[in-house]
Amino acid sequence: MPEPLRAPVHPWLRFLSGLSGLGMIVFSVLTIEHFFAANYPTTIFAGSFCDINAFFNCDSSAQSPIAQVLGVPIGYFGVMAGALVVLGAVFPSVRLTSANRSLALLTAAGSLGLGLFSVLYHGSLCLLCSGFYVSSWLSLWVFWRAGRTGDATLGGPWLRPSIAVLATAAVVVASGAWSVRLYHDARRDAQLGGTATRVVRQYYSLATVPMPSVISPYWVVRSTERFEDAPIRIIAFEDLLCPDCKLLADQIARLEQEFAGRLNVVFQFFPLEGRCNQVVDKDLHPGACDLSYLAAHDPSKFKAIYEEVFANLREARDPAWREALARKHGVSEGLTDEGTRDIVHRILATGAEYEKTSEKFAHGIRSTPTMIINGRMIIGTLPYDHLRALFQALADESATGTGFLETWVPARERSKESGLPRR
Repeated sequence: MPEPLRAPVHPWLRFLSGLSGLGMIVFSVLTIEHFFAANYPTTIFAGSFCDINAFFNCDSSAQSPIAQVLGVPIGYFGVMAGALVVLGAVFPSVRLTSANRSLALLTAAGSLGLGLFSVLYHGSLCLLCSGFYVSSWLSLWVFWRAGRTGDATLGGPWLRPSIAVLATAAVVVASGAWSVRLYHDARRDAQLGGTATRVVRQYYSLATVPMPSVISPYWVVRSTERFEDAPIRIIAFEDLLCPDCKLLADQIARLEQEFAGRLNVVFQFFPLEGRCNQVVDKDLHPGACDLSYLAAHDPSKFKAIYEEVFANLREARDPAWREALARKHGVSEGLTDEGTRDIVHRILATGAEYEKTSEKFAHGIRSTPTMIINGRMIIGTLPYDHLRALFQALADESATGTGFLETWVPARERSKESGLPRR
């Protein structure tokens, strides 16, 4: 039973308190959904696209080291905090309010810390997370305002929570967290088995597309003299200021050693900035055109510039940093050199050569990264385990001359299909 109230109820404050808690729940659920979509997609056709521009980008947050706590997506704790706030608004009591008031202070401080970490460490901000931050700050304001009005249902001391309520909430949160972690483990394990196999099958179901009329002379990985002679061939339409392109660059760097001698990757310039790219109606990454000119000016220095930019992606958005980069590598003339601008423009114009894959977009190449892997197009990124499985299938196909289904099925899948015990 709710405890008796000791001061008149202010309905509008209770309404705002419930609204803030509901906002915390909704944005936390969306954050959790995006966490799993970004890290563990179940199909090659539905990855995660959540980048309005270089700064407002949820993918960086979903793949951040603080996106989870001991295997539990951080959004789960936001759901539980929001649920407690809603419960306190619907069934007001002194004990529940005292716990929520202290938690509101803690949650608001945590939101401020997470926001600063995202901006300072990643150089980006997730809109879904920002929705939670605003909701938590609204909750804090409501409790502060209630204290000013003398509303005993919401006002009172900040640091004198009900131990009984907190203990009960801790038990409920811990129990739910264990279940969420088990689900997370299951999704992660699935990437190595059935999901990876399904994704590779889906890749082979894609229609083949022609090579672009101009293939970039700028190589990220080169195993053979001729591009078409490697078992694994990737034409990657990329933007040097694209966070997802950095993710792909990190994955390629890991896979380059394992598939040494079998992998060719070329960087097909496709800056998402209207100053130089007329193929897509986007202007997401200011400065991407200039970086393209600098990286393209001297092919012998492209790889070093490519690696330095992706290692310093946040700093690369600063014109002063780009000027220093140009001086360091001696490519400042790339900004004005007509030959350099011509090759970049001819490369990015190839994005218009592909038929549109959606009624929303005029062309098939519409975002970065877009990869043409051995003649099949993949729009967006894949988890590392999926990309590795695809590389392995292509390498095995080249080595044996037979198709994917005959040559590459993970051990756990072979055991399941044959009825033999797993190793």
